[in-house]
Amino acid sequence: MTKGIDLKDYFATPETKTVKVLDGSGKVVNEDFFPDLSDDQLVELFKQMVWSRILNERSTKLNRQGRLGFFAPTAGEEASQIGSNFAMEKEDFLLPAYRDVPQLVQHGLPLYKAFLWSRGHVEGNEYPADLQALPPQIIIGAQYVQAAGVALGLQKKGSKNVAYTYTGDGGTSQGDFYEGINFAGAFKSPAVFIVQNNGYAISVPRATQTAAPTLSQKAVAAGIPGVQVDGMDALAVYAVTKAAREWAAAGNGPVLIETLTYRFGPHTLSGDDPKRYRTSEEESEWQEKDPLIRMRTFLDKKGLWSQEQEEAWTKEVNEQIDEAMAKTEAAPVQKVSDFLKNTFVETPAVIQEQIDVYAAKEGK
Repeated sequence: MTKGIDLKDYFATPETKTVKVLDGSGKVVNEDFFPDLSDDQLVELFKQMVWSRILNERSTKLNRQGRLGFFAPTAGEEASQIGSNFAMEKEDFLLPAYRDVPQLVQHGLPLYKAFLWSRGHVEGNEYPADLQALPPQIIIGAQYVQAAGVALGLQKKGSKNVAYTYTGDGGTSQGDFYEGINFAGAFKSPAVFIVQNNGYAISVPRATQTAAPTLSQKAVAAGIPGVQVDGMDALAVYAVTKAAREWAAAGNGPVLIETLTYRFGPHTLSGDDPKRYRTSEEESEWQEKDPLIRMRTFLDKKGLWSQEQEEAWTKEVNEQIDEAMAKTEAAPVQKVSDFLKNTFVETPAVIQEQIDVYAAKEGK
């Protein structure tokens, strides 16, 4: 029997080294990757993470009270979200998914605008002129194609800024994911693609999504670098994203980053029950990896953070949220006639007739 090619010998299962800086106890385990951040910057990074956790808790309550609409919990992903966003510049262009409201606000969107977006109010999509961002994308993976286009536009303008975007592990199963990284890779466009691997696409485990051992190695098919990082380690996420941003801005093309993280809550507050597909043992294991505990311990050991500071900051954040919610609830009630007016640049006669009918009713 003639010996042929055994395809098992060609099955790619490359060893992936996950980038880490802090271990679960807040101890620095890799000095080489420790980011060049001042003490003030380290504190500011953590303050933003605490802000995000409080925003998650308050948004959940506001949703349950009927004062907010759609909400995708973010608790557990603060290192992944805030750590990566902290590495970006204000002029960089953010294309968020629906779970990425914290980055959007930290990038410059007024908080009340984010609340209005959750309530489906048109003003939630009206952004300040100097904010380089699009509203959160609901279609899974679509922001990857958009990011590739924005990055190409920045490239053609000769800009030194980058486009950056996020999706979850389930988003990597979408065609838009492949099209986005392939297009940007082919044109060497300045994009940073971030995959927040929280283990589940709603209820579908990552292992069921793909046979690939890692998601970062999917970058190989696009001919771009792929890096896997501990997504519960804010310093590691920052360091990797900073390096990716510098790589892309220097004209080397895009980078794909996979952050290994976990969402402590449900997929969204629209009926998902994680207890139906996750065990309490799994949740407890990830709770011990809480990114806030890890970063708080690190700062405490350096004498940069205290319980008193956190209590004062928590009070201030809650006041910010109260103020933003008051402004949200003071926004004018939307009108059907306005919906119709906003549909077309040039209003067809048949739509104008409907506008007149509704406007007459609304005027009473």
